[in-house]
Amino acid sequence: MSSLQLVTGEASASGPHCDNQDALRVVTPAPALAASKGYLCALADGVSQCADGALASRATLQALALDYYATPETWPVQHSLDRLLLAQNRWLQANGGGQPLLTTLTALVLRGRHYFLAHVGDCRAYLWRDGQLLRLTEEHVWEQPGMQHVLTRALGLDQHVVVDYRDGELQPGDAFLLLSDGIWATLSEQILTLALQSEDAPEAICASLVEDAHRAGSQDNASALLVKVERLPDASLADTLAQLEHWPLPPPLRAGQHFEGWYVESLLHGSRQSLMYRVRDDEGRPWLLKTLPPQRHEEAEAGPALLQEEWFLRRVAGPHFPQLHALPQRQHLYYVQREYSGQTLAAHLHSQGPMPLADWRLLAADLIKAIGLLHRRNILHRDIKLENLLLGDDGVLRVLDFGLAYCPGLSSEDAHGVPGTPSYIAPEAYAGAPPSMAQDLYATGVTLYRLLTGHYPHGEVEAFQRPRFGLAVAASRYRPDLPAWLDEILARALANDPAQRFETAEQWLLALEQGERLSLSVRPRPLLEREPLLVWRSLALVSLLLNLGLVIALLL
Repeated sequence: MSSLQLVTGEASASGPHCDNQDALRVVTPAPALAASKGYLCALADGVSQCADGALASRATLQALALDYYATPETWPVQHSLDRLLLAQNRWLQANGGGQPLLTTLTALVLRGRHYFLAHVGDCRAYLWRDGQLLRLTEEHVWEQPGMQHVLTRALGLDQHVVVDYRDGELQPGDAFLLLSDGIWATLSEQILTLALQSEDAPEAICASLVEDAHRAGSQDNASALLVKVERLPDASLADTLAQLEHWPLPPPLRAGQHFEGWYVESLLHGSRQSLMYRVRDDEGRPWLLKTLPPQRHEEAEAGPALLQEEWFLRRVAGPHFPQLHALPQRQHLYYVQREYSGQTLAAHLHSQGPMPLADWRLLAADLIKAIGLLHRRNILHRDIKLENLLLGDDGVLRVLDFGLAYCPGLSSEDAHGVPGTPSYIAPEAYAGAPPSMAQDLYATGVTLYRLLTGHYPHGEVEAFQRPRFGLAVAASRYRPDLPAWLDEILARALANDPAQRFETAEQWLLALEQGERLSLSVRPRPLLEREPLLVWRSLALVSLLLNLGLVIALLL
């Protein structure tokens, strides 16, 4: 499978009477990282009238190069750039020694068959396509005569930086030209067009533009960066996650068989959706091999979905998730994860009943932490339930089964139905709302409620049933030992309106850890909401007694 291939060139020179405040950066990462994060090219022009323009521009590009590739690979490009540029803007404001550190920035990310552009300030980015020059950016400067050199937006200028973002699809032969104002303010777009029409190498074109700008009278620093798209990959980013989708499925495996270095012990689980084999490596350690049944080989989305599931698990490596094998010899479509001894929380509930409160609180904290880590990686699990949570013999809680996991902006939308297990699905999902963190947190609430009480908050929902959600039954109905503050926390986690739930897993964890100290700030639920049956029975009994009293009085 072919990958994205680029040819780049750059050149920069100081003006006749100034130091060079410009900075250029081209990052070519390792192939695996290039597929998920892309290639990064950037131009920054430090503002020399302030504290240290050169420091501002170079430090920004250094931070950009390091921090962008450190962001989770599941984050969309714009989200990654926005987060790190916000942090860099704060750094520039705090490190100017009493004066502002200011720089412009135009950054280009080329990933798969798409480009992404981030821009703030007065550099320019052009797209050269089919013999036409298209300007992709606008300058953030004052429009009044004589004020066009004064920036209205730059990194370090204001507390809240506003960045322009643009993205689009790549075409073979595309070229991107990034220029500082020392070039574009002097050379016309006609001259730029002539330069791009030449057969010269990108390095030579950039050097020529810098020389031409200074020869034409530019007194400013002049910098140019040119990126030419030599070849596009065969697939988009979503497909690169499934770059192995054309591998064959493993043949039916039998106990005692050796397969690609694995000793097959047994078929642990088989369904229409997947197969799970228990296997051992050459050192005798237990693993689980997951693949697809033969009938799914022709399904276009089956292979990519399995490999995306593996990819998600690699992104969230940690104690609360299964360890995956590196699989250096893999030649078929499958992945392998560590097998852990223990039992699912569903089995634990079935054998031992509702969990003691002290044990439940420890487990609840671990589960909420794990869900928070998933969400920080921009991954939604969408099937949190007792059956997908393993309490290991080592005491560690692990989240299993990423078959329905979803990454906004990356995963394909579900064409049919509402994914998940009916009794754990949030009310807004039944109404057609897109996947969200709030829905994962609701499912977590149902899971913890059931583990504590043995019941579902709204009763069990059958498949294909369209439930109607009233008020959840208070957990204290089944657990009289439940503190009032904990009852309220569970009620908030299970609110029908997602806006009334905890906004993040971290917020929920904080409320759980603060415990009784938070109880005074939590609005107590009215008795009618917590125990409606008891209230109405009491009212009926009082009414009956009053009527009996009236009857007796009349008879006397």
